[in-house]
Amino acid sequence: MLRIHFTAADLARTTLAAETHPLWEVVLSSFRLRDRDRPRAFRQWARTLRPEVRSAARLLEALTPAGPYFPDFLTPAEGARGLEAGLDAILRTPKPRLTEELRLLHALSPLPDRLAPLTRGDTGALAELVRTLRAYHAAAIAPHEDVIRASVNADRVRRAHDLLDGGVDGLLDGLRPLARWHPPLLEVDYAVDRDLRLDGRGLVLVPSYFCRGRPVAPADPTLAPVLVYPIDPTHRWSTAPRPDALAALLGPTRAATLQAIGGGANTTELAQRVGTSPASTSRHTQVLREAGLISSTRHGGAVLHALTPLGAALLRQRATR
Repeated sequence: MLRIHFTAADLARTTLAAETHPLWEVVLSSFRLRDRDRPRAFRQWARTLRPEVRSAARLLEALTPAGPYFPDFLTPAEGARGLEAGLDAILRTPKPRLTEELRLLHALSPLPDRLAPLTRGDTGALAELVRTLRAYHAAAIAPHEDVIRASVNADRVRRAHDLLDGGVDGLLDGLRPLARWHPPLLEVDYAVDRDLRLDGRGLVLVPSYFCRGRPVAPADPTLAPVLVYPIDPTHRWSTAPRPDALAALLGPTRAATLQAIGGGANTTELAQRVGTSPASTSRHTQVLREAGLISSTRHGGAVLHALTPLGAALLRQRATR
């Protein structure tokens, strides 16, 4: 069990992150590739991944094995400012910290020989790790950011209500059954037995799309305290197509028009794809454009249509787990 000890100053400094931490999502998503009882939303996500993602996932598996520990340098606090800020922080990891954290990992789960340069603190090996993490994020996380953002936002609405209705006490108590708030102690089911004393630093609660089962925190108690928690499964949207649900919302022809746009199309192409007249297609695209689901620009004698982020999110937000 993880026991997080709060003071009055810690309660005043406890916050809810506005979005996911990209490097925590990288690490936690690699765990989802190893799940044997993978929920539906994660199964559909895994099927979208290209084969080359698997080699990066194998590296992540070596660095983040199932067990009580993985190195904190993989999830630096700077990642809260974005992926590149986090990767830059990894690249600047001091050699003593890098070698010590990998030594701790190796003692629990022996690392493969190919990671020997990294365990010695080789800067070239560290740069290669950063390139691998960036490529993995681009292939496994970035294409699904609309779904991830919408799912996390839905969870944050609930947490915000807890905070508004009950203050920080309400926010922490609302984490049940993931954690149990017995002021001034937050008890979290955990792989190891440990105490985390905040000592006035406060706590940042970080929602995660790919976290599953129980929250996770940095192993080093001297680091900035964060608790990464899994969003409520009812808020985790699937990427599986559900044209029937979309048709119920928009109407079958308009839903088909939105889906047919894909990576972009002009009015004539859309009419051919959907099987309607150009005049009918123009009426449907006007409604979709006014709803903010598509954008339309004139190019020569044709009008080109493209999905907006909202339109793309609507197509990708589907049945919950």
